[in-house]
Amino acid sequence: MKNILRRDVLRGAALLLLPVPSGALAGCSSSDDAAEPQVFQHGVASGDPLPDAVILWTRVTADGPVDVAWEIAEDPEMTKRVGEGTFRTDAERDHTVKVDARGLQPGRTYFYRFRARGVASKVGRTRTAPTGAVPRLRFAVVSCSSFAHGYFHTYRELARQADLDAVLHLGDYIYEYGSGEYGNVREYEPANEIVSLADYRMRHAQYKRDADLQAVHRQHPFITIWDDHEVANDGYVDGAQNHSPEEGDWATRKAAAMRAYREWMPIREQDGGRIYRAVAFGNLVDLVLLDTRYEGRTKQPGGFVGAPPTPDPTRTLLGETQAAWLEGQLKSSTAKWRLLGQQVMVGNLIIEPGKEIANLDQWHGYPESRARLLDFLKTSGVKDVVVLTGDIHSSWANELVGDPNDPAQYDPVTGKGSVAVELVTPAVTSPGIPDIFVGLVETARPKNPHIRWVDPSKRGFIVLDVTPERVQGAWYHFQDVVAPEPIAPAVAAVWSVKAGSTRLEQDAAPAPPGEARALAP
Repeated sequence: MKNILRRDVLRGAALLLLPVPSGALAGCSSSDDAAEPQVFQHGVASGDPLPDAVILWTRVTADGPVDVAWEIAEDPEMTKRVGEGTFRTDAERDHTVKVDARGLQPGRTYFYRFRARGVASKVGRTRTAPTGAVPRLRFAVVSCSSFAHGYFHTYRELARQADLDAVLHLGDYIYEYGSGEYGNVREYEPANEIVSLADYRMRHAQYKRDADLQAVHRQHPFITIWDDHEVANDGYVDGAQNHSPEEGDWATRKAAAMRAYREWMPIREQDGGRIYRAVAFGNLVDLVLLDTRYEGRTKQPGGFVGAPPTPDPTRTLLGETQAAWLEGQLKSSTAKWRLLGQQVMVGNLIIEPGKEIANLDQWHGYPESRARLLDFLKTSGVKDVVVLTGDIHSSWANELVGDPNDPAQYDPVTGKGSVAVELVTPAVTSPGIPDIFVGLVETARPKNPHIRWVDPSKRGFIVLDVTPERVQGAWYHFQDVVAPEPIAPAVAAVWSVKAGSTRLEQDAAPAPPGEARALAP
């Protein structure tokens, strides 16, 4: 959505293990340092960690095919190498490089770099997923990074944090608009709204040249899922609000956007091209990622404020295949916590009994899908579920319940009846809820006891601290994202849920930092 409540109120890569001489990347001269930005203009990145593997990514600036050497080591000086190889890239994949580096140890920090055209890239840092008993995990949770609305202060701040296990990006990593169409702090490349493969590639390239985005990618593995703007605003399977016939065939545009995303993001390819997936972090966390946009979503119903949409059993948010997969993942999970990373808000906002702010792009617009999810959590025996949400450019701490004003369903004093909790991360830069709705949200608070806390406008991120005893979300907000140099973020709120509970409790302060592991130089 573009202006209301959020704006109308984010090819498979093969691993080539061709041997290179031992130490081929060891050392680079001052001339290498000078040439590095010319060859590796878009930085380095890693993602989708497994206990024994991680995706390594870069792009080289070249005209023809290039053999790119890579190596991964246990130390930032790159002397204790544990893997190396070469990857041939060319214009067919926009000269991107994606390596699935395997044979690694679980729960370990590694360092990596690339070499091409006689030049070494900067050293990147990554971390594998742990196995077995895990005492603690820390994740950053982010979404909605509109280049045109300001500077990526969130990314700069997270690049400094040495204790994160991964960064979870819940979508809207890029935006499709043209310059001046939605935000005017920074100009887009290309200046037009992006619709072709060349357009989407150029927009990804612009993002990856941003120094703050490069910094956070270089220091932490990312686990990403797309939202609508990686293709077009308010997208669904067969179309989008921000797509018209004059812009060409929708299926062609969507395929181009998804191809560019897979080329330019450190994401592991899956059979069938699906993006929803699960990642295990030992016995502590099973992270389940959903595609609420392009896998099974039918077109959003019209309308915004007022009664919820008329029930329609044909309307779906996930599609049957993904919905059944989700239920299977949750039911088979043996971890202490199940984190559900997805895009649109599950919690509802009541204006008055029988009437709600029906932001119909969210789960509210798909009441059958929402009811199915909540009923499953209520009746399946699945416990300790925390929903992580982005998209809506604001911060929320919600207890999830069908009707929060029905005493038979929910007790606002004890939280009885809540089936899970939801933590909604603010935008990195995208604008918050319009002023016209801020007052409405505050006025409606007494009718929404399940909403434990909300900040409708600030930008920032969540640090999620997970132990066997509880999950804590700490919201950090920036006062401004328009100025190029940030002021340090402030703690806006801290909420947690104890194991075995579905009640959110406010904490006095964030958990102390975890183990400070060496950052990449």
